[in-house]
Amino acid sequence: MNINTLTELLPGIGAAPAGERPDDWIDLVAENPSPALVAQLQAFRRDRESHEAQVQTPPIAARLALLRAALGRRGLAGFIIGRADDHQGEYVPKNAERLNYVSGFTGSAGMAVVLADKAAIFVDGRYTIQVKEQVDPSLYTYRHLVTEPADAYIAAEGKKGDKIGFDPKLFTPDQAQRFRAAANKVGAELVAVDSNPVDEIWAGRPADPISPVLPHDLKFAGQGTAEKRRTLAAKLKAEGKAAAIISGPDSLCWLLNIRGADVPRTPFALGFAILHDDARVDLFMDRRKLTPQTLAHLGNEVAVASPDSFADGLTTLGAAKDVVAIDAATASEWVHDKLAKSGARVTVAECICALPKAAKNAVEVQGSRNAHTRDGAAVARYLAWLSKAAPKGGLKEIEASDKLASFRHPNDYFRNLSFDSISAAGPNGAICHYHAMPDTQREIPLNSLYLIDSGGQYLDGTTDITRTVAVGTPTQEMKDCFTRVLKGHIALGTARFPRGTTGSALDALARRPLWEVGLDYDHGTGHGVGSYLSVHEGPQRISKVPNRVALEPGMIISNEPGYYKEGEFGIRIENLVVVQESKSYPSWLEFETLTLAPIDLNAIEKSLLTADETAWLNAYHARVREALAPQLSGDDLAWLQQATRGI
Repeated sequence: MNINTLTELLPGIGAAPAGERPDDWIDLVAENPSPALVAQLQAFRRDRESHEAQVQTPPIAARLALLRAALGRRGLAGFIIGRADDHQGEYVPKNAERLNYVSGFTGSAGMAVVLADKAAIFVDGRYTIQVKEQVDPSLYTYRHLVTEPADAYIAAEGKKGDKIGFDPKLFTPDQAQRFRAAANKVGAELVAVDSNPVDEIWAGRPADPISPVLPHDLKFAGQGTAEKRRTLAAKLKAEGKAAAIISGPDSLCWLLNIRGADVPRTPFALGFAILHDDARVDLFMDRRKLTPQTLAHLGNEVAVASPDSFADGLTTLGAAKDVVAIDAATASEWVHDKLAKSGARVTVAECICALPKAAKNAVEVQGSRNAHTRDGAAVARYLAWLSKAAPKGGLKEIEASDKLASFRHPNDYFRNLSFDSISAAGPNGAICHYHAMPDTQREIPLNSLYLIDSGGQYLDGTTDITRTVAVGTPTQEMKDCFTRVLKGHIALGTARFPRGTTGSALDALARRPLWEVGLDYDHGTGHGVGSYLSVHEGPQRISKVPNRVALEPGMIISNEPGYYKEGEFGIRIENLVVVQESKSYPSWLEFETLTLAPIDLNAIEKSLLTADETAWLNAYHARVREALAPQLSGDDLAWLQQATRGI
């Protein structure tokens, strides 16, 4: 590769997250490089990035003023800014962090509406505390994303004749319709922009990410890509559909058995695909990301084209007047519009990959068990270390989470964390998705609760675990709340239910012990988890929010009730579980707990536990001890024996 080509590649490489294996990008530019060449490439990249880092970005208020000026030039009275990217994703590349750029908010879900003389930011219950710490109230009004949504704000604050802009690539057709209806209520107009005005005013906006795309081995996937494509193509043909648009990166990676590193902590390779009813796939992805090994893996039934030609691919489908399926959750208004205007008969439904991806095959389930056993040993070593380090004082949140990461690293299958760990001391634990920063982090105080929510990305599975630990002596209130969260966790984990049951029907089981004393938590109880994919995966979930997707065998989902007292402490106990056939009731279902790590006995008020709950906890700890003891030794093993003792 010559210098010019490398220079063109580096902005995209630099835009991809470094992750835990920051030199993987070298595979894209050199095959079996010598140590000397590796050093030269690293030095060349550092030199280029040092120049790029000199770009000065204005403060938030100035960015907002620049955005309003750009809107004025376009004749727009306002603009809607979401958190999602072109795939409507939670985990997005650096150049899609538009909401953060114009507001300073770093959460994984949110929205803003910027009008000529006012603006509002919308976040859900996980971020109601965080948004106040990150976003200037003189610039934005705080609103709840669910109870005070952005469309209601537009209907209340918009004026007759206003043109409210939005980027059609960043919103689904359903979202666009809600905004359109809200604008129409006040005689305003929703206008789709051809280019995003935030990008126009974004100084030094990163390039599209370029990271190596690699095959996901059959020994981990359990099913080959050709078999997956044939099965889904037959389903398309049976339903009278000529093609399906694969717009979600998790579905794309699952279907083709590939993994990448285009977004933080999640092995996504960003791109779009068209799956035809004869099992062919048109893949719209930067070819520079595909190694020769990956191209061979994809084979001649997968045609690789430039991302810029995706619009032409959609138009070609439309010209054939074909019936084309798009995903309601990840396909954008832009995709829908391109197809419909070119003549396609568009059906909007759940992604054709969603259920097969969610219902893991036997190889994936066993891989998850294996990953959780190794991950549990890392967590146990960490908790043993924490039991000594935290009571001494002076231990800060970032040092604590970095230590946990160090215990996960020494594993051949480890590839990354599954998300940035939530390491939250005392009052910070009440911020559901708290992120410790060097200048604002806390020391873990004595006689408090410390919450650590973390996970790992392993080739054979994705983990997600939360443990809340008493440092010193917890108050009686802390113990009472912790035990009620534990009771809810046990109630859900031991549930048996008939086929056809949704997560919404089970949600109250986890909340009842809290509800009995007038307490609750403002987040879902369970989210789906991928197989070396996204730590947050649909379509299944356990939540108050209605969900029509029934739980099926093989689905992996979290069990994570919590309680948060603002300004004082937070509690969450999270294990991953997999849906399986009931051992006691034919045709019924139940959960198998995958996560293996001690639950802090020192935070429990034993008098609140029933005999059955105590028996469950003792049996769980016996299983944890049996699985993890062979991987531990010395003080770590002694700690495990004590932490899993019967009560």
